[in-house]
Amino acid sequence: MKTLGVYTKDFSLYHDIIKVLKKRKLAYVSLSSPKDIPKRISVILTSKKEKQDIKSQKSIATDTYDSIDHAVDLAIQKLTGKEIYSKIFVGIDPGERPGIAIVGDDILLQKIQVDSPEKVVYSIKRLLKVYPSKEAYIRIGHGSIITRNRIINSLISLKIPIEIVDETSTTPSQQTGRSERNGEAAAAIALISGGKVQTNLPLEPTRGAIKNVQQQSRQLTEGKYTISKEIALKVLKGKMSLVEAIENEKSKN
Repeated sequence: MKTLGVYTKDFSLYHDIIKVLKKRKLAYVSLSSPKDIPKRISVILTSKKEKQDIKSQKSIATDTYDSIDHAVDLAIQKLTGKEIYSKIFVGIDPGERPGIAIVGDDILLQKIQVDSPEKVVYSIKRLLKVYPSKEAYIRIGHGSIITRNRIINSLISLKIPIEIVDETSTTPSQQTGRSERNGEAAAAIALISGGKVQTNLPLEPTRGAIKNVQQQSRQLTEGKYTISKEIALKVLKGKMSLVEAIENEKSKN
């Protein structure tokens, strides 16, 4: 089985690489030398300085990319040995911490969770560069309407077909962690066709959505604070985070 290798004498860089690999539950082998590399090691994560010591062509200097995650994405792609995919489907499970999945030619390539709806477009741009394809499609779950529309509106500029999918049957088991559940839901969404989005969608929250955000503010502060409807509206429209809204409420009191 093809495996990732990690070789660097830079302790700080090594720690950062291992942290990302463990978080993403990726198998790896720590290498003590750039020589006599086991045959099962197909791609090696290293530093720019040490890359020249590795004879294997499939080595990646992680410190030359904008993030370790980006370098690991490229390493995973190299493991597949595929240069270009016929079709890529990007699945998105909308929410305050959206899940994203990439399915290429019927193979689940990657599942990730991002910290906010605004980071979805950046992540998808990066992933589509890592996994080049002849055709690409974006599919997003129909729930979390305001958050979903915020994400869709940010993706319109990519000029990639977008579909809204009925995600009713995509909810994974509650036994898995939230991050993993979001990724699994996104993977399921990527495989379901939906209605096409033609233009920007409205950001008009319902009373229920506003009350839900207010309730979240109470839960996070153990009942001490409840943000106003006006501030909850700003949170729903992405103008401020819920944490910022709560801090704003605290400052008033």
